Amino acid sequence: MLLVQGQAYRQQHNFNSIYLLPTNLYGPGDNFDPDSSHVIPALIRKFIQAKEKGTKVVTVWGTGTATREFLYVEDAAVGIALATEKYDGTEPINLGSGQEISIQDLATVIAKLVGYVGKITWDTTKPDG
Repeated sequence: MLLVQGQAYRQQHNFNSIYLLPTNLYGPGDNFDPDSSHVIPALIRKFIQAKEKGTKVVTVWGTGTATREFLYVEDAAVGIALATEKYDGTEPINLGSGQEISIQDLATVIAKLVGYVGKITWDTTKPDG
């Protein structure tokens, strides 16, 4: 709806409207609530708690094969500022890193970074994404 409205304002009033589509964001101020967080803070919380409790197995939802693209919030802020300064077009812009990572690889990286050395298993009864 906002895209169509922006395009109409551009056409009717020569208004430079920009429609950005940010990818999955992460960074300071993220939500670590286990019931509502996104994948990166959820995995960080899960692996830190497992390390602190000495848990030998951490179960992650899905198969691990799904891929996602992530962008650090400060990089997103720079992208938004650059788009407002330099972009003057009608098409929506994807704002992202351009690189995807599988959830399995992401979980492995996060586990390593927090120092978790246990096993990662996959609950395939849960959705991949």
